[in-house]
Amino acid sequence: MTHRKLYLGALTDNRRWDMVSIRPDDVFVVTPPKCGTTWMQTIVALLLSGDPEVETELSVKMPWVDIRIREMSEVAERLEAMTRRRSMKSHTPLDGLPLDDHAQYICVFRHPLDAHISFRKHVRNIPMPWFDHWYPEDDPDGVAFRRFLDGGAEGFDTDANPLAHILQHYRAARALSGRPNVSLFHYADMTRDLAATFERLSALLGTPHSDAVMARLVEAATFEHMKANAHRYAPSGGKGFLKSDAAFFSSGTNGTWKGLLSDAELAAYDARMAAELSAEDRAWLEGGALGQETV
Repeated sequence: MTHRKLYLGALTDNRRWDMVSIRPDDVFVVTPPKCGTTWMQTIVALLLSGDPEVETELSVKMPWVDIRIREMSEVAERLEAMTRRRSMKSHTPLDGLPLDDHAQYICVFRHPLDAHISFRKHVRNIPMPWFDHWYPEDDPDGVAFRRFLDGGAEGFDTDANPLAHILQHYRAARALSGRPNVSLFHYADMTRDLAATFERLSALLGTPHSDAVMARLVEAATFEHMKANAHRYAPSGGKGFLKSDAAFFSSGTNGTWKGLLSDAELAAYDARMAAELSAEDRAWLEGGALGQETV
């Protein structure tokens, strides 16, 4: 853990990375939860394979190293045995990950309120009561949103995706964004121009494809295609990890929080964001490139 911050949650432990031997061509997808992780992993899998029909099997082939569901020795052995180019997923901020000078770190962000609403839906789709205390199904008093605003970036809170954890992710990524192998993407930009996202990522990964192949890869990663084939693209799809694989792909849109939060809740969020980020940083975190253009 030298030079790395400790993130130890109820479900995750970033010390597990100590057992992974990093290769210079590894690809890390690093995001707060519900910010486009599975989407970006799928794009990476498509670009690395060049095959729109590739069986992504993300939980096995591109594992979430931090989570303690699987024995780390088994995960490390599986990663070490891979002969193809590897990709891994993490919900740990960059200051808690092993940083290699050559491996690619792809950081994806989303409007924090969209991430919060998506996480609310996600916990209802998990057949285990991991988050019932934080996200009660019947919540007339707005407990979930209060905890979203008040939760800490580390410790038990980290796995429940509070605003502080999202901001920690963003600051850690921005602090390292000057490195040529650390890149920031935004969910809103991905939804506005998926083809441009493919082109940018292809250049970063060194995975060129013909126009015809690229068009087929882009089509495979559209929200409509992924939801229609949820058993292929959802984490552990078809294995009962989720109540509904299709429900994992909730809406694929931005602004899902509009009309769901009270004026008082939005005012509290606005005050917190104004205190934590500059106007320019907030605009990007909430809206990507287009949001920043309006500052």
